[in-house]
Amino acid sequence: MLGLRVLVGVLGLLSVAMAARIWADPGAAAAQMGLLVNGPLGQATLRADVAGLFAAIGGFSVFGAVKGDGRWLLAPLCLVVAALAGRLLTLVLAGFTPEQAPPILIEVLIALILGAGLRILKPSGATP
Repeated sequence: MLGLRVLVGVLGLLSVAMAARIWADPGAAAAQMGLLVNGPLGQATLRADVAGLFAAIGGFSVFGAVKGDGRWLLAPLCLVVAALAGRLLTLVLAGFTPEQAPPILIEVLIALILGAGLRILKPSGATP
């Protein structure tokens, strides 16, 4: 159980780091994600919507890991699954390209980790 908490915590910290990276330099982050920044509105959208998603996933994941309470992982799991649904919709509507595979695999792995944490991590004194 400690290993799972550490894994969820590391995942959360990496998500928070990604949010911080986007907040600091949205243009560079956008280029690596295949996005174009169109002036201040584009920067604000990246910082609010994309970095906000990473920050929420990371914050809830870290909190759940620190508390050892999987209930905190439901929100980030839902967010990751929603992002994954968007990627799968793109596969259906636009077709597959090789650069789409890594983000999809990463999101599937993250969803599996968060799902395991949601199911396994229980606060001390909680009944199964």
